[in-house]
Amino acid sequence: MLIDSLLDSDLYKFTMQQVVLHRFPGTEVEYTFKCRNKKNVDLRLFKDRIQEEVDHLCSLRFSEAELDYLRSLRFIKRDYVDFLRHFKLFSDFVKIESNENLDITIRGPWLDTILFETPLLAIVSEVYNEQFGDQRKVAEEKLNEKQLLIIKENSHKFKLAEFGTRRRYSKAIQELVIQSLKRELPYYLKGTSNVYFAMKYNLTPIGTQAHEFLQATQAKVRLIDSQKFALENWVQEYRGDLGIALTDVVGIDAFLRDFDLYFCKLFDGVRHDSGDPYVWAGKILKHYEKMKIDPMTKTAVFSDSLDIPKALDLTRKFGDRINILCAIGTNLTNDCGVEPLNIVLKMTKCDGRPVAKISDSDGKQMCQDENYLKYLSDVFQLDKKG
Repeated sequence: MLIDSLLDSDLYKFTMQQVVLHRFPGTEVEYTFKCRNKKNVDLRLFKDRIQEEVDHLCSLRFSEAELDYLRSLRFIKRDYVDFLRHFKLFSDFVKIESNENLDITIRGPWLDTILFETPLLAIVSEVYNEQFGDQRKVAEEKLNEKQLLIIKENSHKFKLAEFGTRRRYSKAIQELVIQSLKRELPYYLKGTSNVYFAMKYNLTPIGTQAHEFLQATQAKVRLIDSQKFALENWVQEYRGDLGIALTDVVGIDAFLRDFDLYFCKLFDGVRHDSGDPYVWAGKILKHYEKMKIDPMTKTAVFSDSLDIPKALDLTRKFGDRINILCAIGTNLTNDCGVEPLNIVLKMTKCDGRPVAKISDSDGKQMCQDENYLKYLSDVFQLDKKG
């Protein structure tokens, strides 16, 4: 089977689940699957195989060694590990249907469903890629070219994190990538988002929060207060740890209006995940300077569809003004000569109410209610929906 550990997931799923356990334990949510590929990709052909893998995923439990590893992380609390000792995923919460496209919907308690996203997307990606064969040789050749670019650049400011679990070609390819990066680029590799591989290869697990965390708070308080409410709950939970804030749930401009001096000082930095990264970085620098904060005391994490040339260029342009971390996913773990699936599984309802991700890029919008989308755009004074 494709997934054999519940730790084979992104760190931010666990850090968010801990907050949900402590602060939103009764919340009900709904997630919706979307394939963004422009060419026709018929995932309905793989429905039964995906269902089989999901059923297996729901049979897994955390091992004592895995729980001990989580317990060793400073920001993971004892009662959360105790909760995970009895945790399992339930296939009853997942509905996979063949309609006009492959439709995947997850409905249930947020606490019980939050860990589905990363492994389920990894399953869909790997099941789809099985038709193209191993591709290990191609992956190795392309990875070697990327590593040589980094070595040639020889920049002490360049920092790399592997973020490729959700859309990996396969688990084997992701492991190959992590092994090679650790061996060939030990100075540049700062960690991985994959908790299983972080444990296995003694790497730093990296991640804080995803879009769903800020989306859910849209249903918890007045919409205009939702971003501040999310950031405040994060600060109260982690009290200085995991201090990177995600900026694009309703767009960078609306985010910066809420990211006042209080939050600027409390958070270690911010993460880019949509829109022009050069424009974004300029706005972040200007905002910190407006707040009389030295940007070199903060970190800008770039994580939107990066490849190595762009990551190196961003470091050249901004590395002297703010600390840079380049988190690269699909381009590392699914660059095998086959067009990767561009798939997401996003929260679309919370406590029965619509929630939305606007983002700063066309095509990344996720919302099922046009009236709510218009309301959100009006509240946050957005110029566009995409």
